[in-house]
Amino acid sequence: MRPLSGVAGRAVSPGSSERPRRDSQRAKVYDGEQLVRGVFDRADEFGHRTVDVYGSQLTLPVERRFASVESVQTYADKVLALNWVRAQWERAAVSIRVRARNGAAAAHYEPENAVLAVPLHTGSTAWALRELVVLHELAHHLSPDSAQAPHGPEFCSRYVELVDGVIGAEAALLIRTTFAGCGVRFG
Repeated sequence: MRPLSGVAGRAVSPGSSERPRRDSQRAKVYDGEQLVRGVFDRADEFGHRTVDVYGSQLTLPVERRFASVESVQTYADKVLALNWVRAQWERAAVSIRVRARNGAAAAHYEPENAVLAVPLHTGSTAWALRELVVLHELAHHLSPDSAQAPHGPEFCSRYVELVDGVIGAEAALLIRTTFAGCGVRFG
């Protein structure tokens, strides 16, 4: 794990001939993420961090949770400032703004203004104020190509690489194997 120091897809500009590809993996990615979040939630709830994943035992790292829009903003800024993130993706140099999102259905990224919108609370839970959700949205932000499908193979590879470098290899393996089990492709 690297230390933290240092949904829509990408918009197409008006008049551009580029068209984003069909987002054919969206449902599969969301299904896989729901399963992964459930594994992390159960690990937190029962205090047992070792899980069996396709015949291998993994000890899950702790997933960071956030209390406010400000804490998500601080985290996102730190991730985008990481040397290895800046070296990997040019868009890491573009700052994002985090805002609260009305409604509770989903977090999303607004590429036209580089805004990450997160719902704060659904009843008594703050399901979107967690590291996996924020890294998902940052993976959208880091997309170098507006023609890529928002949840296509390139996005999935970028997301897993972020999770690997920020949360840890065990979390990345859990996501990669769960996504593969849901039929998600990587690019």
